[in-house]
Amino acid sequence: MSMAHTLPRFSIGLVNYKTLDLTRTCLNFIKSHFDSGALDANAVDVWVVDNDSADESTAYLRSLDWIHLIERPSPGKEQGFAAHGEGLDLILAAINTDYLFLMHTDTFIYEPKIFLDCLQRMQRQPNIAAIGCLHQLNRGHVRLFWRAFTGFFKYHSRRIKQQLGLPARQARPYIEPYIKSFFALWNVGLMKKLGYRFYMEQQIPGYVLQDKLVAQGYVIERMSAARLFRYLDHVEAGTVGLVSGYTAQNRRLQRKQAMLKQLQSQQETTK
Repeated sequence: MSMAHTLPRFSIGLVNYKTLDLTRTCLNFIKSHFDSGALDANAVDVWVVDNDSADESTAYLRSLDWIHLIERPSPGKEQGFAAHGEGLDLILAAINTDYLFLMHTDTFIYEPKIFLDCLQRMQRQPNIAAIGCLHQLNRGHVRLFWRAFTGFFKYHSRRIKQQLGLPARQARPYIEPYIKSFFALWNVGLMKKLGYRFYMEQQIPGYVLQDKLVAQGYVIERMSAARLFRYLDHVEAGTVGLVSGYTAQNRRLQRKQAMLKQLQSQQETTK
């Protein structure tokens, strides 16, 4: 289904760091939607920041003539989330569209209708600043309930230990408060008007931004994982698993490798 005449201009942005297979698969899916006419290449800009990978993934990105590549030199030792946030802000500064879909390189879009759905939701309600999902996997209702249930007891037990002066891990919210950047639509026209960026106060990119926008009366629209994952798949911590050198026994790495093998096989058979 062609969306060329129903979508406003928008951008897609992602940050690469040493994830050749993931990045290539992610971009292959996007390119297939251009080739099929589902996305209009004249109305959609794809931006990729390479965070000084200096490997085969950098060479691959340089070979693509249909993306906008920004090569960000490494400033030295920095945390991964900081490098990612700085990359996102480079994209924010470079684009000239009011809407930006952020993705991770381990996000694979099967059905491009998700772009239309998100944009239509945002345009219907001008006070929506972003649309995304709280969860990076579609765990199902039962597992989500169990995570919240057990998280409730962990949170309060750690708080009690801290109040008693006993050693305890940091008590983190048991209900996830922030949408994640593996797939999220942002009204960057609004962000620029307010002078905001993705990486703020040296916190996880997008978290402080969401707090500030909500405090000013804007809405962060939450899409359920059950709905979102009808259109895409995401290898939670897939990029971290590759870069950090997870062992072959790590379940996330195993899931990533199995998914990549299946997707690459499917793409080969459809060529």
